[in-house]
Amino acid sequence: MTGSVGILSFGAYIPYNRLDRSEIAEVMGSGGGRGQRSIASYDEDTTTMGTEAARIAWRDVPDIPLDSLWFSTAWPAYMEKTNAAAIHAALRLPSEVVAADFGGAARSGIAALDAALRAGTTSNTMVAVSDIRVGLPTGKDESEGGDGAAAMVVGASSEAAPVVAECLAIASATEEFTDRWRGSAEVAAKQWEERFAESMYLPLADRVWKQALEQASLAEEDIDVAIVTGTHSRSVRQVSSRLKVRHIADSLASSVGNTGTAHFMVLLAQQLELAAPGQTIAVVSLIDGVDALIFKTTPALASHACSRPIASQIQAGSLLRYGKYLQWRELLEVQPPNRLEPSRPSASAAARNIDWKFGFVGSKGRPSQTIHLPPARVSISEQDPPDAMELVAMADVLATVVTYTVDRLVYSVSPPVVFAIVDFEGGGRLPVELTDVAPQDVEVGMKVEMTFRRLFTADGIHNYFWKARPARS
Repeated sequence: MTGSVGILSFGAYIPYNRLDRSEIAEVMGSGGGRGQRSIASYDEDTTTMGTEAARIAWRDVPDIPLDSLWFSTAWPAYMEKTNAAAIHAALRLPSEVVAADFGGAARSGIAALDAALRAGTTSNTMVAVSDIRVGLPTGKDESEGGDGAAAMVVGASSEAAPVVAECLAIASATEEFTDRWRGSAEVAAKQWEERFAESMYLPLADRVWKQALEQASLAEEDIDVAIVTGTHSRSVRQVSSRLKVRHIADSLASSVGNTGTAHFMVLLAQQLELAAPGQTIAVVSLIDGVDALIFKTTPALASHACSRPIASQIQAGSLLRYGKYLQWRELLEVQPPNRLEPSRPSASAAARNIDWKFGFVGSKGRPSQTIHLPPARVSISEQDPPDAMELVAMADVLATVVTYTVDRLVYSVSPPVVFAIVDFEGGGRLPVELTDVAPQDVEVGMKVEMTFRRLFTADGIHNYFWKARPARS
């Protein structure tokens, strides 16, 4: 594939919590390993992480028209219901923008990007990918997996939004064989004997890699960096050793782990953050077949300022105890909260307040410019007549903690809960729950930013809303 179709913007999201792999063996007597892996918080799922990644990618191109939003994960928060719709609402996209899930299989992530690139001459698509990787205690998936998300806006280059990485080639091959599988009611995946899958992956990889190079009119030695990833680690190592490229990308194995469906895009976003214009980047993904993409970065990459670089997110992480991780993943049953569980959220009430609940939109009085959270029809300022309000987006506005309390009695999956009163820059005050912070680290005057989270789940319905976290980046 040649032309001006490619990546317009990109971003990745790495959860704040980390698990030190050595603690697994200390507790269980086996398993674990070296380094750390990323852990999605108890109030995060693949939808909230996909939303965070999409917010990062969307900040650089908020004005370009989107035709579609595609979301992919192998660990969906909902079956039947479209998970992409929540991301669509959080980004406040027009209803004409189609939101759809590419879900259920780890390969669906790169398949979604492949499809978006092929359609890029006529449409702009946001592709968000996310995954939570769960393995049984002491197992390989537990230690080698990781949680994370990434998002990319794909389309044709324009003056308003030039591509930062042009797509030069797309190649793929599919073969039916049993490598990894997980039943719909199972927590952890199973894997067939590794040598069998290796015998299937390697010939496919050779063929697809050759096809991609021919499409791009490049020799192997012309590739500046190759990203080789997949859920079959033995084949990934073999293919990496066989490629005669200038550099093999860091897999983030020691700091994040393998994020499954999202991993190819997390690594691609990382390389785009590090790359200079004019470099060639190849992606080879080995999941139920082989997919290969080749990109060339453009001069527009030099002016692309990622608001949350992956390196800074990794550096800002904090260790989580292994027991708490097991509790969050419901692999260890603990004493439940003493308070009654909340009732399921009202679908009709949520539908009436979509801008507030999902988009975190307040209202501003005219002419006083007083901001109201949640939005109101009648201003607290006497200067404003009734219904003299305009909507104001607050999701990206920083706030300051004015006061806070630590509540050890309220219902929570992971007590205690820290509630704070925060004042937003430019106006607006709100009581809000804090997340990604220990109670002893909260201070009056600390800066916080808003993040899309899951408050609780009742009767299978996820109650999504916004919390505040320390503005570490």
